[in-house]
Amino acid sequence: MRSTETKSHDVSWTVPVVVANIEQGGLHVAIEANEAERGEIARIVGLRDLPKLAAEFELIPSGRDEVRVVGQVNATVGQRCVVTLDPVENTVEEPVNLLFAPVSTIVEPPGQHAEGEPLDDPPEPIVNGRIDLAKLAVEFLILGIDPYPRKPDAVFEPVHTPPPPEDHPFAGLAALKERGTAKPPRKRS
Repeated sequence: MRSTETKSHDVSWTVPVVVANIEQGGLHVAIEANEAERGEIARIVGLRDLPKLAAEFELIPSGRDEVRVVGQVNATVGQRCVVTLDPVENTVEEPVNLLFAPVSTIVEPPGQHAEGEPLDDPPEPIVNGRIDLAKLAVEFLILGIDPYPRKPDAVFEPVHTPPPPEDHPFAGLAALKERGTAKPPRKRS
């Protein structure tokens, strides 16, 4: 997942953590968006509403200037059923496990191992010595949203329309028969 691939940068909710302030034993951070922030996020993401958005993270120093961020984003999202257009509420519980590194140390992988297996994604960038946990929470919220929400009892039943009679393969014969001009088949001798 790349930070630049989502709309979360348009959100004003921000909870930056200065990487230099993370102790060797790590740092536990719990965040929750307030009503105004949730309203803005719902509008940007395209949700009917966002009654809850919270996350818990463990930030653990890893290697040289790198930080492992592990946690979970929990949200309640209001959407519209794709079948009935009725309001529905869904739960998002999205696990987070990412490595962050300074931008100057991130090297894009060449593509694949010699065995043909894809390489792991490079670390996420630490921007200006900070990791913004709110933006991270919004990115994982977006990943966890059901793109086709459906009420539990909603069933899509396609409308079955029979083909028009004139499209029937024997429609021409039927028309001749109705006019009385159909000739009986000749007997062969």
